[in-house]
Amino acid sequence: MTFADAKQRFSNRVADYVRYRPGYPPAVLDVLRTECGLLPGHVVADIGSGTGILGELFLKNGNRVFGVEPNSEMRRAGEEFLRSFREFISVAGSAEATTLGDATIDFVTAAQAFHWFEPKSARREFARILRPGGWVVILWNDRRMEEAQLTREYEGLLERFGIDYKRVKDSYPENADIRSFFDAGVFSGCDLPNHQILDWEGFRGRLRSSSFAPRDGHPNYAPMMAELERIFRAHQHHGSVRMEYFTRIYLGRLQANRD
Repeated sequence: MTFADAKQRFSNRVADYVRYRPGYPPAVLDVLRTECGLLPGHVVADIGSGTGILGELFLKNGNRVFGVEPNSEMRRAGEEFLRSFREFISVAGSAEATTLGDATIDFVTAAQAFHWFEPKSARREFARILRPGGWVVILWNDRRMEEAQLTREYEGLLERFGIDYKRVKDSYPENADIRSFFDAGVFSGCDLPNHQILDWEGFRGRLRSSSFAPRDGHPNYAPMMAELERIFRAHQHHGSVRMEYFTRIYLGRLQANRD
C-alpha cells in the first residue's frame, strides 16, 4: 500500500462515510480539557479531516479548526457538512505537507486517519506547525470484540470478504508505533466507550463506507451482503443493531525535530 494510494481510497465512498461512520463521544473534550488544558480559544489542525466528523466536535466547543484533507471528494463533503461554522477553514493538504504556517497551531489531531500517514514526515510537519507546548491527539474508533458477538461476527465477515482487510488492519498503530511516533516525547492514552445504533440501511452503509469492502459487481459483494443480512437478522432488536466501539485516544507533546 503506498501513501499516495491511501489518500484516494475513499473517493467513491464519501456518501456512505458521511451518513454511516460513527462519531466521537463528547467525553473526548473532557479528557483534553483535563489532560491538556483545552480551551475554546485554542486553534486545532485536524489532519486527514475527511468529512468533518471530529472537526464538528471542536467547532461546537468554540475552537477554530483547520481541516487538512488531501482527498478532494472527502474535503468537499467536509466543507458541506461544516458550512455553518465560521471558524472552520478547509485546507487542501496532507499530514506530510499541511501548508499551515510555522508555530500557528495549539492542537494537532488525527482521527481514524493516522495509520495512513508517513510517520517521520508527519512528525516533522506537526512539530513545525505546533506552537511551543502544543499537543498532538491521535484517536480512532475500534470495535469491541471480547464482549460483543455482533462485532466478532462482523469481523469474521471482513476477514472473509474484505479485499485487503488484513493489510489495512495490520496498518493500525500499536502502542509501540505510537511510542515511536512521539519519539522521546511524553504521551498517554485512554479508552472511552462509544456505540452506534444502526437499522438495516445503516448497517449496510457502515460496511460500504470501509475502503476494503468490495463494491457492487465484485465477486465478493453479493455473498458478503448476504452474510451481513444474516448477521443483522440474528442480532437485530426492533429493527436495529448496536455496534459497540471504544474510542482510543493518545495525546502527547513532540520534542524538537529529531529527524
